[in-house]
Amino acid sequence: MQSIADEWLRRVEAEYRSAATAQHFTLWLIQAGASPDLIVDGMHVAEDEIGHASMSHQVFLAAGGTGSPAMEQESLGLVRRRKTLEEDLLIDGVRSFCLGETVAVPLFQRMREGCTIEIASEALEQILVDEVRHRDFGWTLLDWLLSSKRGPEFRETLQDELPSMIAAIAKSYQGAEDASEISSEERSWGLLPGSEYAEVFERCYQRDYLPRFAACEIALPPKLIRS
Repeated sequence: MQSIADEWLRRVEAEYRSAATAQHFTLWLIQAGASPDLIVDGMHVAEDEIGHASMSHQVFLAAGGTGSPAMEQESLGLVRRRKTLEEDLLIDGVRSFCLGETVAVPLFQRMREGCTIEIASEALEQILVDEVRHRDFGWTLLDWLLSSKRGPEFRETLQDELPSMIAAIAKSYQGAEDASEISSEERSWGLLPGSEYAEVFERCYQRDYLPRFAACEIALPPKLIRS
């Protein structure tokens, strides 16, 4: 059970990081004068992520876990790196929400499919429902940015930077592929073998990233290029 508890504790930590990212990102939206609807949606994402952390912690305890998440303070929040706030909104928004939250949907679907432990299954079910809204927030955000006066410039920026952004995420999923296989008990608690992470990402690239970015007039290579 230790491996199960450890994995759910990592998920607690990840959800806290996601909450901090969403909260900080929403502050940027306020500073940029985004529409109230978009700002409120961003606040809801942050609130959801805190709820996910709480649910994941309950599963962690049910699996026999003890202790608290070890949070790396430097990973909590965002850092301004570009000349304008709008450019940071574009890059960090696409990375976190269009890319990260979009692949999270099929990933949690896969976790839920093999999960039979009630408390874990219920947590995954709620997280999955919320992740769909988080994904949609990302694409609404991108539509808003691309419809601005700087839309043509932003398309060019994404055309240049998206391949490396996607490759970086693919690498993290590919890294999980080296992990050992899992037991039936671990799967019943919503864990996945490392090989399935890379498979989920590959399918998401084909089924989600390619058509969604194409609809935004941004072309990606027809096949995933790994770094």
